Amino acid sequence: MSDTDKSRRKFIGTSAAAVAGLSIAPGVSLLQTAQARPADQAASSKNRWGLLIDSNKCSSGCDKCVTACFTANWVKEAHGPTDSQWIRKVDLKSLSNGKSHSLPVMCQHCENPPCVDVCPTGASFKRADGIVLVDRHICIGCRYCMMACPYKARSFVHHPLTDQNPEVPRGQGTVEACTLCDYRIDRGELPACVDACNQEGNGAMLFGDLNDPSSEIAKRVATENTTQIRADLQLNPGVRYEGV
Repeated sequence: MSDTDKSRRKFIGTSAAAVAGLSIAPGVSLLQTAQARPADQAASSKNRWGLLIDSNKCSSGCDKCVTACFTANWVKEAHGPTDSQWIRKVDLKSLSNGKSHSLPVMCQHCENPPCVDVCPTGASFKRADGIVLVDRHICIGCRYCMMACPYKARSFVHHPLTDQNPEVPRGQGTVEACTLCDYRIDRGELPACVDACNQEGNGAMLFGDLNDPSSEIAKRVATENTTQIRADLQLNPGVRYEGV
């Protein structure tokens, strides 16, 4: 790595840490940005990156997180026809009290991911820091993982892709899903969906290290009543919901 690259990486890491508590709107902060990870350093099990989504702050009419994901990862029609949807908004209504919720749903980055268990080639895998990914180079498009996922969070790429983001390799005939914007996390940035939610002033999405008891997300999960989608499956997802 050149001195210029080292300086740039150091600047990114320092800047990310500096904005971790920066207020962007009344009551809204850019919380729990990741620390930049050196390019030659492997992901560590010391971290487990996750999301906490507050349904009380997520409005049904807002899709900024969806748009930000599509734009950052080039998962949209403007960059080639695709059937992929890495994040979607789901509207729920309680039959008991009539209360409505609007939730973003994506890959839940399970501790025990069934998609990894059924993959015959090892293309579906979980990083040491809990992020579940697909290696498109060895994915054979069998779609077993899509059938195994209880969250309908994976998509199959049916069409040729053009003009891609080089940081997000995708390929026709392969399966893909939310990556938690791993490439952004690795350089000390927030996932695109979280960043967009904060910029909008909603503060509905909190990103951080679930393994760090001093992190805001770990404190909230420990003290607030949070929900796992399909907790009965005991997959221990890295995405939790509050207010549902």
